Amino acid sequence: MIDDKKNIRDDYETSRDTYLELMETGKRGLDLMVEVARESEHPRAFEVLSGMIKNVADVTDKLMDLNKKNKEILAEPKAETEVTNNNVFIGSTTDLQRLLHSEEKDITPDD
Repeated sequence: MIDDKKNIRDDYETSRDTYLELMETGKRGLDLMVEVARESEHPRAFEVLSGMIKNVADVTDKLMDLNKKNKEILAEPKAETEVTNNNVFIGSTTDLQRLLHSEEKDITPDD
């Protein structure tokens, strides 16, 4: 159990570091691609820039998903709650008294 938690923590840290490096590299690449697209004014350069922006955004989403999954894995299991069923009697008080009185007769032992 302790080894499992250590492995999970190590994997999380490795994945997180990788995502952060990818995001930084992507940002630097975006800066360069903006310059290329601006200078060339070629439609393909802008198309590539758009794809790079989407890729960086996807990596940031994956980082958030990683954090969410890590939180779910490390969360303590919740105890199951008890179910309470409430019964509702629909009728008059006289009807309720008759019902209770007849149940008392059923409960009392016969002599």
